[in-house]
Amino acid sequence: MSRRSGILEFAVLGLLREAPMHGYELRKRLNTSLGIFRAFSYGTLYPCLKTLVANGWLIEEPGSAPEDALAASLSGRRAKIVYRLTAEGKEHFEELLSHTGPDSWEDEHFAARFAFFGQTEREVRMRVLEGRRSRLEERLEKMRASLARTRERLDDYTLELQRHGMESVEREVRWLNELIESERAGRDQRRSGSDAPADRAEQHKTSGETGGLPRHGGSTRPDPSDDTTK
Repeated sequence: MSRRSGILEFAVLGLLREAPMHGYELRKRLNTSLGIFRAFSYGTLYPCLKTLVANGWLIEEPGSAPEDALAASLSGRRAKIVYRLTAEGKEHFEELLSHTGPDSWEDEHFAARFAFFGQTEREVRMRVLEGRRSRLEERLEKMRASLARTRERLDDYTLELQRHGMESVEREVRWLNELIESERAGRDQRRSGSDAPADRAEQHKTSGETGGLPRHGGSTRPDPSDDTTK
């Protein structure tokens, strides 16, 4: 399995965990919710769906909407197939969610993982965020070293492009630092065990079990799939 097909399978399972969908709905959600899939086609999606069905992770069901059945009868075409996650598929997706190897903090895979952080355990989120930060810090160090070696040979526009790429990586590192600090603050609040019930309820609103995102204003989250970070 290629890395990109693995990411697609992960994203499809995650979306179908939320609700059953037919192919068009899935493609729309992948395009709008996960920017890394903006350019992919039905020719990519349907083989993936067939593989997931063959593995027992999805089942195919006929569309239940009356208008779907009517349109199919009038046109002579089959009603839209709805894809539903099986118990085995849910278990497999949860296993994928717990994975924190190097692939989980590479550019495309990190974007897909982050999209499902609301379904991911806090400790796993922390490992993925810290791994992503470490990877970007390594990338940033290499970019700075390369720029220092070649600065005198670059024209003004190429130099500006190099600086823009570095600034993009630096922004994402700052964003990751904020997320990591927020996750740690939420974990520390849970461990203290000395807060009043009302205080705990308020903390859950700001750093809940399924999302420790910073709540301050004026911060813009960079797109993890931004080509300038590659």
